[in-house]
Amino acid sequence: AADKIRLIPQDFFAELCEQIIQHLNHKIPGVNTAELCQRIQTSGVDVNIGDLAKIANTLSFLFSTAARNNLSTEELITTLGSGVSPLPKHAVQVIRHVWNEQGKAIAASEDAGNMATVGQFVDMKWKLGVAMSSDTCRSLKYPYVTVTLTVADPSGQITDKSFEMTIPQFKNFFRQFKEMASVLETV
Repeated sequence: AADKIRLIPQDFFAELCEQIIQHLNHKIPGVNTAELCQRIQTSGVDVNIGDLAKIANTLSFLFSTAARNNLSTEELITTLGSGVSPLPKHAVQVIRHVWNEQGKAIAASEDAGNMATVGQFVDMKWKLGVAMSSDTCRSLKYPYVTVTLTVADPSGQITDKSFEMTIPQFKNFFRQFKEMASVLETV
């Protein structure tokens, strides 16, 4: 990850660290690496989303482990310096600044010892469509619903998951959501 971090300009690296800290503090649902990657590429830096996701996962692990072990800023920086592949100077400066400013908030959060191990629902979009025909069937006239769920995985990566349902499947899906809503109202 250290080699890939060298490619990322300091301002984008700082933004990534800030978003990860906010995610670990439960202030945002996750880190939108796709959007950040696009902005970095637009600035002229050749980085792909897979590399940026690995960096985000590494930083998330770093910050959550430092919080669990209640490391001071100097202890964290010393630990980073003892690694096999040293981080670039600008990255260490950003990590020092972000941890110094906001690290204690993670360490003080009620569940720092038990960081989230499941993803988080962010958004849902749906659309109704009709398949008119295909190469094997002349006349389908088959209605379907396409659902796109936006979720943040435990490391904070935001991804979209899409699936299609027939109308009966969608009605069952809707019925289950109504059941969940009624149970939540009683809590």
